[in-house]
Amino acid sequence: MMAGAGEDSRALFGAGVRAALEAWPALQIAVENGFGGVHSQEKAEWLGGAVEEYFFRNADLELDEVEDFLGELMTNEFDTVVEDGSLPQVSQQLQTMFYHFQRGDGAALKEMASHITQRKCRVRATAVTTARETDEDDADSVEEMEVTATNDGAATDGVCPQPESSGPDSQTIKEEDIVEDGWTIVRRKK
Repeated sequence: MMAGAGEDSRALFGAGVRAALEAWPALQIAVENGFGGVHSQEKAEWLGGAVEEYFFRNADLELDEVEDFLGELMTNEFDTVVEDGSLPQVSQQLQTMFYHFQRGDGAALKEMASHITQRKCRVRATAVTTARETDEDDADSVEEMEVTATNDGAATDGVCPQPESSGPDSQTIKEEDIVEDGWTIVRRKK
C-alpha cells in the first residue's frame, strides 16, 4: 500500500514540475521561437524529466543549486541566458513542490500544480527591427525581441503583466545600449 502512495506522489511531483516549466515564460519563448533548434518542443518535454530526476538524485538541494541547474539547461539546450528574474521564482516553486513530495503531501502538490496552471501566462515574442546610425552613417538594422504576455488561466492577480503602451517617451533601444558588433543590452524596466 505504501509503494502505491509513493508512486502517486512521484507522479504528482512530475506533473507539478511540468506545470511549472510550461508556465515559465523564458522557456515558452525559447520553445516557440525554436531557440533549441528543430526539436525545441521535444527538448522542453525532456527538460521536465531531467529536472524531476535531478531532484530525485539530489534530495538536499539549495535554491542556488536549482537555479544553476535550470540556467545551465536553458543555456545548453536552448542557447538562452535567463536574466528576467524568473529563474529564482521557478526554482523556488520546484523546490517547494519537492518538499511536499518528500513529506508525502499529495494534496499540496495537486494544489500547487493547479495554482501554477491557473496563473499561467501566454507569452509571445516578436522580432522588432530598429534602425541605428553607425560610425560611417550607414543605417544598420538591429533585431530585438518584444515580449507580450496574456493570461491563459482564470486567475488574474497581476501575475501576467499587460503590455505597456508605447508613448513618445518609451524608447525601446537607447543609443548607449547598442554596443560593438550590433549587440544590444536589454535592461529590465523599473
